[in-house]
Amino acid sequence: MLEQVKEIVAEALGVEKDTLTENTNFKEDLNADSLDLFEMIMTFEEEFGKEIPAEDLEKITTIGAVVAYLEA
Repeated sequence: MLEQVKEIVAEALGVEKDTLTENTNFKEDLNADSLDLFEMIMTFEEEFGKEIPAEDLEKITTIGAVVAYLEA
């Protein structure tokens, strides 16, 4: 699942997948804005068939947090 999440993030933000780790922070490390995050969340929901409510978005700040959330 980590590799899939990294692939989605790399494609959405135009970064190299190999530079991403579980600790990569969307805002601090990748300069993602709220629109970027919204689009990625929608892709995660489609890809993994799991809805991510808006109130949970503030907890999802890193790639590892996305993976943990989706696996829970």
